[in-house]
Amino acid sequence: MAPRTNDDPHTLGRAIRMLRERAGITQKVLAERVGTSEAYVSNIEGGRRDARWSTVIRLLHALGADLHQLADAVAEVEKQGRRPKR
Repeated sequence: MAPRTNDDPHTLGRAIRMLRERAGITQKVLAERVGTSEAYVSNIEGGRRDARWSTVIRLLHALGADLHQLADAVAEVEKQGRRPKR
């Protein structure tokens, strides 16, 4: 199995989830702010779906976060390592 890299959808998804939880909002509220479905947000956060750059920007805007905060969250996720699948 190949090692995971920074462009791994799981890493991005976990970072988005971290920012959302810090913002104190649900996936449903985030989805409403972005104009998408709760299932889509769930799939991004779960690493089952890769997000386009424009979607990442919309998510950050809806979270009141910026690219620096996303980079910090990605670094924190990478530092924690990948959790085993449930």
